[in-house]
Amino acid sequence: MVDIAERLGGMVEELTDMAIDALRRATSGDPDSAETGEALAMERRILKARRALERSIAALHEGTAAGREPLDDGAA
Repeated sequence: MVDIAERLGGMVEELTDMAIDALRRATSGDPDSAETGEALAMERRILKARRALERSIAALHEGTAAGREPLDDGAA
């Protein structure tokens, strides 16, 4: 499960980059344009997905922080 948490961490980074790109698009043009509104809506969806992944990562690491056995059972 540690491997899964690491892969999810990579996805969080990708989503962060996507959110930054959406914000750049939103701020580069007319603030009242449809394109700006779409870019801001996309940024909100991306951030929602990123937060969900962050919660998943925290859940996967939860047992190790409490001094329990690591989630990775060594099976590969």
